Amino acid sequence: MAFVVGLVAGTTAHADSINAGGRKPSAVRPFDAKSIAEFDTPWAIAFLPDGRMLITEKPGRMFLVTQSGQKRDIGNVPAVAARGQNGLLDVAISPGFATNSQVYITYTEPSAEGSRLVLTRAELSLANDRVTLNDPKVIWRQTPSGGGGQPGGIIAFDPQGTHLFLTVGDRMQPTSAQDPRQARGKVLRLNLDGSTPSDNPQAEDKGVPAQTWTTGHRNPYGLAFASDGRLWLHEMGPRGGDELNLIVPGKNYGWPLVSNGDNYDGTPIPRHATRPNLEAPLLYWDPVIAPAGLAFYEGTMFPHWKGSALIGGLRAQALVRVAFRPDGQPDEAERWDMGNRIRDVAVAPDGAVWIIEDDSPGRLLRLTPMK
Repeated sequence: MAFVVGLVAGTTAHADSINAGGRKPSAVRPFDAKSIAEFDTPWAIAFLPDGRMLITEKPGRMFLVTQSGQKRDIGNVPAVAARGQNGLLDVAISPGFATNSQVYITYTEPSAEGSRLVLTRAELSLANDRVTLNDPKVIWRQTPSGGGGQPGGIIAFDPQGTHLFLTVGDRMQPTSAQDPRQARGKVLRLNLDGSTPSDNPQAEDKGVPAQTWTTGHRNPYGLAFASDGRLWLHEMGPRGGDELNLIVPGKNYGWPLVSNGDNYDGTPIPRHATRPNLEAPLLYWDPVIAPAGLAFYEGTMFPHWKGSALIGGLRAQALVRVAFRPDGQPDEAERWDMGNRIRDVAVAPDGAVWIIEDDSPGRLLRLTPMK
């Protein structure tokens, strides 16, 4: 389709978005789900090269976890403002982890003016039978501070391992997503040390505009690169209109000017078709699934899933698989009822799929092909 080519080239193009909101779960699951460990409201999974995991809990704890479920508490985790949707959020392994042992975490930080989303880099130290975050340094802070939930906070690295992408939610202040001077409702592109790349769309500016890659996002809890190098993001809509977007630098994805959902009080929001100058989602869900977690599958355990995006569903209590047609158009291929809210999805080095439940206790589950 021409619109995919146009989007990749960085030009505005539109097509009819696919609504997968009414899809029903598959009757049979093609995998066994084994419970490995339990956590207090877990939020994110990140795999180390040796197959162990880092797992965050929203109230503020972080663990090193083996694939058999042994947990070691990680020390020196920064204090977080844990309330509602906020707290300790994402964790990601540095592209240079093998040589620098660095990890990145996001969380909402307490402040007198209200909590603010921050990005911190630290060295993961495993010495003397202790695991700690050494020399944690904040390399980015949300400005201005304050706001409610919907923090975003998802980290992704480009395939070259030279830049970091960070989602920032609107913090329940919708109009801020269209304010270029506020770090809300944006995807930011940073150097690995938190500085601003010289080739960003508005690099000649300063502050938030110079760091902004895209704008007009509501509550983005999924960000990942596909094997072809394209960057995808999903975000929660209001009452209806969860979105899967192909991220193109410099583009505006419309929130709160347009949506495929309406406000919670029932007042309508103009649809994407009314504003062709704004980017429409290629796939959306109405009724919503409340997407959380995003991983592209390139493993060998589930060869049929190769190239698919795996998404957790909070509201849908499901694992959703999105496939891509040869022309690049995404569509929901399958969803499986997991019986609980799914917060994150990750793929292990051996190709197994791991998910965590948004609950207390929330289980860590390993998915392997049905025998």
